[in-house]
Amino acid sequence: MKQNGGFINPPAIKRSLRDPYGDWWDKQERRNFGEPVHEDNDVLGVFSTEPYTHARPLKAFLSFGTFVLTTLGVCAVVYQYYPDKPSTARTFPDGLAAELGGPTALPVSSDIFMQHIQS
Repeated sequence: MKQNGGFINPPAIKRSLRDPYGDWWDKQERRNFGEPVHEDNDVLGVFSTEPYTHARPLKAFLSFGTFVLTTLGVCAVVYQYYPDKPSTARTFPDGLAAELGGPTALPVSSDIFMQHIQS
């Protein structure tokens, strides 16, 4: 049993795919006067999203795979030829114990540090 009361439902074709230079009565929506409107007009109208027809899935997968392989190849080349660290880490003969307060200095904990910031 039909649920739409015998309404003539035209084929589900997006209006954005119709000829934009055709002799339409409504040039913006690309439809003629008296033409029945599809029950999914909100999805099939001119202002709905465009159907994706730019690339087939295989071509899109190959393009994405090419991009990933090229990016990883460039990263590998840069990693191979990137120079090492130009200097060594700075060291001190006796360490920095005396400059940091010596062995009797109280270590700073995160609790004391947070109390100092909050006050």
